[in-house]
Amino acid sequence: MLLEHEFVVPVPVAQAWDVLLDVERIAPCMPGASVDSFDGETVHGKVKVKVGPIQVTYAGQAKFVEKHEDERRIVLDAHGKEARGSGTAAAKVESRLYDEGGSTRVTVTTDLAITGKPAQFGRGVMVEVGSKLIGQFADCLAQEITGPPPPPLAVAAPPAAGEVPPGAAEAPAAGPPPAQAVPQPTAPRREAEPIDLLGAAGVPVLKRVVPLVV
Repeated sequence: MLLEHEFVVPVPVAQAWDVLLDVERIAPCMPGASVDSFDGETVHGKVKVKVGPIQVTYAGQAKFVEKHEDERRIVLDAHGKEARGSGTAAAKVESRLYDEGGSTRVTVTTDLAITGKPAQFGRGVMVEVGSKLIGQFADCLAQEITGPPPPPLAVAAPPAAGEVPPGAAEAPAAGPPPAQAVPQPTAPRREAEPIDLLGAAGVPVLKRVVPLVV
């Protein structure tokens, strides 16, 4: 099925281009998605989808197959498989950026093929759900771009050869080696909330999809 959406980013088009290619920065704004790794071209991660009491996790990858900065056009090819089932999802996503003065309008065309539980929703439902998810993404992205930048990490310059750092005592000529620093545990990876298809569909749509789910 072919889905079309658009949203506005409150920055000039050149800045918006750089932001939308910064996967690690925008990943927290993607509903239901979490990134496991990114090598600059290919993203490995997961997308969680909730259909009523049933939760489905798709594990897979997405790759930038086209990046035309002169045309402000990005094409992303993504595919995944249910972690505990036989369902699959594949999408080719084309994004175009348009200069709107001090802001940027982004159009997103998604060619989506999906099997499994979410496949019971028709195109009309998926368009409405997609519009809400795109709206959530755009709001989060606007806050990320316009909010204050994180404070830079203070990194001390290494001392020159033979120089003793200020405040440090000279090492004794002999004695046991100094104790090694104990590595601190890293912060746990953020767990994304699943996309609630029924919650995002809205009341009018629920009247059509609830019988299907039942």
